[in-house]
Amino acid sequence: MQGRLEERQLLKSIVGRVRTGSSATLVLVGEAGIGKTRLLDSVAEAADGVRIARTGGAEAETHLGYAGLHRLLRPFLDRLDRLPAPQRTALATAFGRVGGPAPDLFLVGLATLTLLADVAADASVVGLVDDAQWLDPESLAVLAFVGRRLDADGIGLLIGVRDDPAALAVLRGLPVHPLTGLSDDDAERLIVSTAGARLDPHVTGRIVAETGGNPLALLEVTGALSTEQLAGASVLPEHLPIGERLEAHFAGRLRTLPPDTRRLVLLLAAAPADDEAVLWLAAARLGLDPTALDAAISAGVVRGQAVRHPLIRSAVYGAASPAERRAVHAALGDVTERADRRAWHRAESVAGLDDTVAAELEQAADGARGFAARAALLVRAAELTSDAPHRAERFLAAARTFVVVGDTAAAARRLEQATPWLTRPSALAAAERVRATVEWYGNGIAARAPAILLDAVETHGPLDERTTRAMLWEAMSAGVLAGRYTERVTPVDIARAALRLPPGGTTVADRVLDAFATRIAGDYTEAAPLLRAAVAAMRTDDVVDGVGAEAAVGSWAALDLWDDDGLGAVLTRMDASQRAQGALQALVSTLPTLTLWKVAIGRFAEAAAHLDETAELCAAIGAPPRDDAHRVELFAWQGREDETRAAADLALRVWGAQLRYSALEAHALYALVVLELGLGRYREALDAAERLLTDDPPGEGNRVLADAVEAAVRAGEHAAAQFAFTRLAARAPVSGTPWALGLLARCRALLAAPGDAESLYKESVEQLERTSVRTDLARTHLLYGEWLRRQGRRTDARDQLRVAHEQFTAMGAAAFATRAEHELRATGASVRKRTPATDVRLTAQELQVARLASRGATNAEIATRLFVTASTVEYHLNKTFRKLNITSRRQLAGVLDP
Repeated sequence: MQGRLEERQLLKSIVGRVRTGSSATLVLVGEAGIGKTRLLDSVAEAADGVRIARTGGAEAETHLGYAGLHRLLRPFLDRLDRLPAPQRTALATAFGRVGGPAPDLFLVGLATLTLLADVAADASVVGLVDDAQWLDPESLAVLAFVGRRLDADGIGLLIGVRDDPAALAVLRGLPVHPLTGLSDDDAERLIVSTAGARLDPHVTGRIVAETGGNPLALLEVTGALSTEQLAGASVLPEHLPIGERLEAHFAGRLRTLPPDTRRLVLLLAAAPADDEAVLWLAAARLGLDPTALDAAISAGVVRGQAVRHPLIRSAVYGAASPAERRAVHAALGDVTERADRRAWHRAESVAGLDDTVAAELEQAADGARGFAARAALLVRAAELTSDAPHRAERFLAAARTFVVVGDTAAAARRLEQATPWLTRPSALAAAERVRATVEWYGNGIAARAPAILLDAVETHGPLDERTTRAMLWEAMSAGVLAGRYTERVTPVDIARAALRLPPGGTTVADRVLDAFATRIAGDYTEAAPLLRAAVAAMRTDDVVDGVGAEAAVGSWAALDLWDDDGLGAVLTRMDASQRAQGALQALVSTLPTLTLWKVAIGRFAEAAAHLDETAELCAAIGAPPRDDAHRVELFAWQGREDETRAAADLALRVWGAQLRYSALEAHALYALVVLELGLGRYREALDAAERLLTDDPPGEGNRVLADAVEAAVRAGEHAAAQFAFTRLAARAPVSGTPWALGLLARCRALLAAPGDAESLYKESVEQLERTSVRTDLARTHLLYGEWLRRQGRRTDARDQLRVAHEQFTAMGAAAFATRAEHELRATGASVRKRTPATDVRLTAQELQVARLASRGATNAEIATRLFVTASTVEYHLNKTFRKLNITSRRQLAGVLDP
């Protein structure tokens, strides 16, 4: 190797860190021939004391789910039994060892991480990944996830990839080192070491200049020139074989090989890289003798039993005639046992349409190990189908699968191909479901989805009840999120359509749909038992569909009932289930909602940790980071005025006015109500509450009622106070939860005559003490104390205000604590300054690890929960012990916030 001193030193340092138990990831990015493979080879050659695992992408295998990952992990699969059961099953299913539906992508990622950590516990391991731009999508996503979660594991991951936008988008967030051409001096030394003849300086200069220092081009150009040309005694060609011409140069070299050698090299280019038996069985079927490969090895086209370079592989495949390519794929299809590979080769072996092969592709898609692979097989099946309606249905199936993958652009393209030829009403309705999803998740506009779905139900019906319910559920979910912004229809229109369905649905989605439809249509009394039934279903362990989107939206049912126990149970169950399944995309939506509950119960540090973990997981799965709009309520309770107003402005301006998500607007408005009340700005609090009172969205519409009563009473707006109180008084008894009844008693006290108020405040305290909602309990003590002071009962007031001040201070509710402090001082009491216990010295992940460890979780359990390795957990615990000056897990509970 000539030059590359910087890169070689960088890679040496990475291997050194891995050898000592640290971890590192690096992505080498550069054009074809720039030296990525050679650098990875150099790591393998010099990695003493480190175990090497290798894989690489191949153009012929981009449609085979988890093929690249399988090659990387194949040496370690004897350790599968050591993995936790869900991870073991996921990896075994991905690799075709057991049957079953395609596993969650990120559960496979966690299984890969755990497996590599198990290997690294015996000997540090470095994974080398070449030509990542040609890895199948599942393998690339898993490796990107693993690279983002490595920490202190003794694992290295080095990835070589061309400057390919799609691949680099998946690898986003990983450290990148761009590779450019060799320096002039190093390039000249490489030419000298290759030429074996006298060199003219002008010739050398031209080669270096025109190749840009690309090592492969330098080698090939030098090898292609005659001794006379290198010496300057003969004129050089007008165009040297570089860039695109380099592939043509390789094709020209291939034409000098014997016909059987060319056919065998073509077979090698098309055959799977990890199955030599298939290669030689196909060669025998084509009548090719293995010794025919010798000429290709001598010519430098083949090394061992692999085409020497991806550019040569492309040249081999591109230079072959269509008939030659079809013959090779036919032979491979005849001898391949794996269904998806066999079907794909047969598809490549036919000219024109072939319904038999299309059916085989469709059947293979049903058993595909990843959704991206399934989509690719379905697209190819559609392309080979002769009957237009049947072809359209296969394109539609592909579109639906692309939706699952999250590739809504591909889904839209295949939907466009399908729609003109769809005839069955159910297929037409399914196409509209895909279209609604593309609008919602692809274009980010939930407001358009309800009308699309409602129109489809009415236009293409009658559909079977299960499909109708599913479509109306999706319309309701989008309608609740979009609220007042929903286009062409309103949430009430969706509710009325749902209420026209016959009763009797049994799933969580059915229960939530019925409950929300009744609630939005305007009858809270009738909706309450349905809301309770939905919450009960989501708390039942045997309701398997209660851990997905149904529960994410349905958890608002508990909030609408003021059911803190149900809300906590549902969200905790969702969190545990999604972690066990490795369902990280669902989890990053659940965690902000879990934060809402943790804020309500006064556990602000845990709420902040959930939001920090959301940011970490978004980075781990390559999703856009969540902005501060999702922290707005926590900011408000913490009294961080500037940050609250900035986050609320972001929510109202971007999530509301631009993206038209009314639900996030409502959350921001509620946070402003909390902030203004904490600051004692009652008129402003009432202004922020006004739209929530008007729109009355599920969840926030009920949460704001008690706050609106307080703001209106203190602002002297008696009509507004009475409006909010009347709604609260009608709904709280129907709910009947201690939270609801405690708020109702507090509001009655605010509106009561002096002789009646005290018993109502005491009733509010008594009810709220039966809940976990520490924030509202502390606020009742504050309001009670303020009322006592205004009645001239300063001693009694101090007792209530001191309780409020201590509770607010302990949880970190700074503005309300200040409000209580001012009231205390007004009674003549001195206020002992107290700094709340905090974990500010710990990073977000250290805090998460410490909290779980303090509750008795083992390192393995913590690792599974946080999607890291046990060694990373141990690393963070050791750092935490040093920072907190403790020596054991038993001491953690005493030094962390409650």
